[in-house]
Amino acid sequence: MEHVVAAPAFSPADPAPEKESRFSNTFLRLKKHLERKVGEAIGDYGMIADGDVVMVCVSGGKDSFTLLSILLALRERAPIDFRIVAMNLDQKQPGFPDHVLPAYFESIGVEYRIVTENTYKIVKDKIPEGKTTCSLCSRLRRGIIYRTAKDIGATKIALGHHRDDMIETLFLNMFFGGKMKSMPPKLVSDDRQNVVIRPLAYCSEKDIERFARGMEYPIIPCNLCGSQENAQRKQIKAMLRDWDTRFPGRIVSIATALKNVVPSHLADNALFDFQGVSCETQVEQGDVVFDSPDMPDMSGIQPESDAIPIGVWRS
Repeated sequence: MEHVVAAPAFSPADPAPEKESRFSNTFLRLKKHLERKVGEAIGDYGMIADGDVVMVCVSGGKDSFTLLSILLALRERAPIDFRIVAMNLDQKQPGFPDHVLPAYFESIGVEYRIVTENTYKIVKDKIPEGKTTCSLCSRLRRGIIYRTAKDIGATKIALGHHRDDMIETLFLNMFFGGKMKSMPPKLVSDDRQNVVIRPLAYCSEKDIERFARGMEYPIIPCNLCGSQENAQRKQIKAMLRDWDTRFPGRIVSIATALKNVVPSHLADNALFDFQGVSCETQVEQGDVVFDSPDMPDMSGIQPESDAIPIGVWRS
């Protein structure tokens, strides 16, 4: 079952000046920061092009609300023209307030589509009590999203995954899947019919949380899987948040590392020809084991005496 509403004649993506006055300067700086980060991600990965129809998946959580707001704001100033359609999948979870999102979409003047499918019953029937429902739920939801994108002629599907989600996925795959794999900012679906984008790829969850509180979104909690405290992703999230508290800057460094991969210094034969390595092979960064950010570049410099400075020349 689907409920479709076209966009009204107006589209108040950015708050009017009189509405912006209710926000503090700190909040407005945060808003500009998030808009800049989303703009950078869109530009870096070619996420949105002129004439695109971008279907923004809105679950009712802080991330998707923020994604929709930022994209609407950026569209007003973008040098290209693209259409935005908000989409929500009502999975018939018990107590789901199905009036909230249509009312919100209409209040901001965005075109939207509500799709109703009872995936909740399917998941509950198939997954034993106490087991993680995320995998099946995600598969079912993804299929419906792809089908809806095709129905409305969407050229891009925008998801609300942010920087921290990408890092969590990296560690999930490393710890439990034995793979160096994360959520890419942009990918083609398995059926090759859809291009999925993640415009919040450079945005931290902390900033999104602060923004959502300031915007006072009508957040809808996920009662299907949100209570599964033992889910592996929750464990990884707790680990990363602990790191972020004890070691400021570590999460930013990990996110940066996702963009700076050196295949010759890993161990995947499919990415680098280790079999064919010889003295003539050109590789990046030589045999440096660890590139310390505070280590001076001593290449080509001979020490003035036989004394080797500890911490610089030690291997």
